[in-house]
Amino acid sequence: MPNIASAKKRVRTQAKRALINHSRMTRIRGLVRKVEEALVAGDHKAAIAALKAAEPEIMRGVSKGVVHKNTGSRKVSRLTKRVAKLGK
Repeated sequence: MPNIASAKKRVRTQAKRALINHSRMTRIRGLVRKVEEALVAGDHKAAIAALKAAEPEIMRGVSKGVVHKNTGSRKVSRLTKRVAKLGK
């Protein structure tokens, strides 16, 4: 347990950030899951709508440092490719 005031504050700050980061990752996973479910169901319109909701959230996670830049780009790219393939 920290004794210095700044270290105590740091512990509190990290706990708050951990909650925020956890909720952001949960939101990203949920939105990606909705795209996956629409793809499995074969519903192109629902997949497009879910992708439009998921992409900005993934990129927001990248900008906030929750998801690595390449990971976010890879997820968006793969989902976009699968949605486009479903449309054909």
